[in-house]
Amino acid sequence: MFVDKTLLLEVDVQNDFCPAYTVSGRNYPEGTLAVKEGCKVVAPLNALSASFALAGARVAATQDWHPAGHFSFASSHKGRKPGDFMDFTEVPRQVLWPDHCVQGGQGAAFHAEFNLEPVNMIIRKGFRRTLDSYSAFFENDRKTPTGLEGWMRGLGIDTVVIGGLALDYCVFYSAMDAQKLGFTTVIAEDAVRGVDYPAGSVDMALAQMRAAGVVFSDSRKILEELR
Repeated sequence: MFVDKTLLLEVDVQNDFCPAYTVSGRNYPEGTLAVKEGCKVVAPLNALSASFALAGARVAATQDWHPAGHFSFASSHKGRKPGDFMDFTEVPRQVLWPDHCVQGGQGAAFHAEFNLEPVNMIIRKGFRRTLDSYSAFFENDRKTPTGLEGWMRGLGIDTVVIGGLALDYCVFYSAMDAQKLGFTTVIAEDAVRGVDYPAGSVDMALAQMRAAGVVFSDSRKILEELR
């Protein structure tokens, strides 16, 4: 890979997607939408981002940034519970989630050990009250851009390495969009974890990404290519 044309995209490494953890004596409670072993993506992503920055490559991170009362929250719909599905005008079959990553709250903050120093850009998504966003490139209406693609095109980037949370949602949609947009797309397979809701969604996401031509590689192999 050509370092100056490669982007590391770190997806939603936020407290609400992580199990309980402790850093420097401070306890962080389990996130409202915790992904099993979600904290394990932090170390490989930190290693990747440090090496990418040292090599002169770009690093971007995404951050779910929902307003209180966001329409994807089950609590915003009377009689609904997390895990239910609802159909909306622009987003059919929207899954309803627990309240999570509310703007300015501790749950929306990045994991305390996630290193932001190498990050060149943060894309905040899902901040429109009536529109969710899984992909780093488009909102869930599949037409409203986040601005990431334009930034990448302006820098001449042609390859994107993706890691983060969760594999079967935001990582999946980001990878599929990156591939459709013509970027060579690589998943750092040891730096992702999935929700697996509904059951089987992780296997389905993996199969669809592979069928689309997305490449899977261990972060150590990716680091070797940067050196």
